[in-house]
Amino acid sequence: MAKADHYFYVLECSDGTYYAGYTNNLEKRLNAHNSGKGAKYTRAKRPVTLIHRETYETKPEAMRAEYAFKQLTRPQKDGYIMRKKEAEQ
Repeated sequence: MAKADHYFYVLECSDGTYYAGYTNNLEKRLNAHNSGKGAKYTRAKRPVTLIHRETYETKPEAMRAEYAFKQLTRPQKDGYIMRKKEAEQ
């Protein structure tokens, strides 16, 4: 059986706000957001830009990461994303 990737992702909307979500097909989901067929929140805030993603082996793991991110304040979210980008370098 093929391994399915599960993603927690963060988009930056045109108004500077963040949208966090879960998907198992990141490219398709990003296209849906930018075409106006994604989440209601992002429809009026297009275009959106993918600024962060994390890959998990299971859906529950990815959804836990999404939930935890959504509990953070905006400054904490900014710090989280910055730390992850620094760790990638």
